[in-house]
Amino acid sequence: MAESAQASPGVNSGQQSHSYLVFSLQVSRPGLWSTTALFYLMPLGNTDFLHSGKLWLGLFFVLFPLGFLLYGVNDIVDAENDSLNPRKGTFMFGSRGAREQLAALKWQIVEVQIPFVIAFYFFVGPRILCWYALLLLAVGLYNAPGIGWKGRPPFDVLIQASYLLIFVLSSWLNNVPQLPWQSFLFGALFAMHSHIFGEVMDIAPDQLSGRRTTARLIGRVRAKFLIGAFLCIETALVQFYFRDWIISGFLAFGALWFLIDATLLWKDDAYSPGEMRLFLWGWNAAALTGMFWNRTHGTLTHVVSAAGLLP
Repeated sequence: MAESAQASPGVNSGQQSHSYLVFSLQVSRPGLWSTTALFYLMPLGNTDFLHSGKLWLGLFFVLFPLGFLLYGVNDIVDAENDSLNPRKGTFMFGSRGAREQLAALKWQIVEVQIPFVIAFYFFVGPRILCWYALLLLAVGLYNAPGIGWKGRPPFDVLIQASYLLIFVLSSWLNNVPQLPWQSFLFGALFAMHSHIFGEVMDIAPDQLSGRRTTARLIGRVRAKFLIGAFLCIETALVQFYFRDWIISGFLAFGALWFLIDATLLWKDDAYSPGEMRLFLWGWNAAALTGMFWNRTHGTLTHVVSAAGLLP
C-alpha cells in the first residue's frame, strides 16, 4: 500500500522562504557581481580605503540592492522571454521567477532601496536624489513596455553607459575625486561591449520572443566583430592615456579572441549552456584580476601625458 506524506506547515514555510531567498539572489545576478565591484572600486585606485564603513556599505549596495533594482525590473518585464531562455534560473545568469514571485518583486525592490536612500542622503546629501532620478530614468528607458530601449537598436547598447553612475556614487561616498573623462569613456565602452556579448548568447531566445537587439539585427559574427572593435578602441584608449601595458594587453587579447571566435571557432554557431558558464567564469576571473591590479596600481584614476608625466 502506498503511503502519502503531507509536509507540515513549518516545513512548507521553510521551503518557501528558501525558494524566495534563492530567487532574490538570482535576481541580483551574482554572476555579474565581480564586474559591478570592479566599477565601484575603480575610482578608489590604490588609496587606503579598506577600513571605511561607507566603502563596505556602498559595495554591498551595488552588489545586491542595486542589482536587485536593475535586474529585478528587467525580470518582471522579461518574464515571457526568460521562460524561453535556457541560461536563466541560475545564480550566474539570473532568475526565472514564478508568477507569484514576480508579482511580489516590484514591492520588494522598493523596500530594499528605502534604507539606502536614507543612508546615502545622510552621507552625500540631496544630490543622491538626482543620482537616483537618473538611475530610475535609465531603468525606465530600458524597460518601459512599448518604448523600451532594450528592443530598439542601437539604444539597447548605448543605454549601458548608465553604469557610469556607479563611478559617481563611489566617488561621492568615499570622498575621492571623480575619475577623468577618459576613464568614464573606457567604462562606457566596457559596459557596452559586455552587453553585446550577453545579447550574442541570447539571440535564439530573442528570436523566439520577437525581440530586436543589436546582436540579433546584425547577426552573431558581426556582433563579435563589433565587440572586437570596442575592445580595440579600449586598448588604444588605455595605452594612449594611461600607459598601462597590462590592461592594454588583456584588452587586446580579448579583441583577438573574438576575432578568432567569429572566423575560426564558433563563427555563427550558438554557444552551448556549458560554454556560456565557462565564459562567465573566465569573465569573473578577469574582473577579479582587474580589481587586484586597480588596488595595487590605480592606473585608470589618473591620465598620463604623452611624455609620460602627469599633466
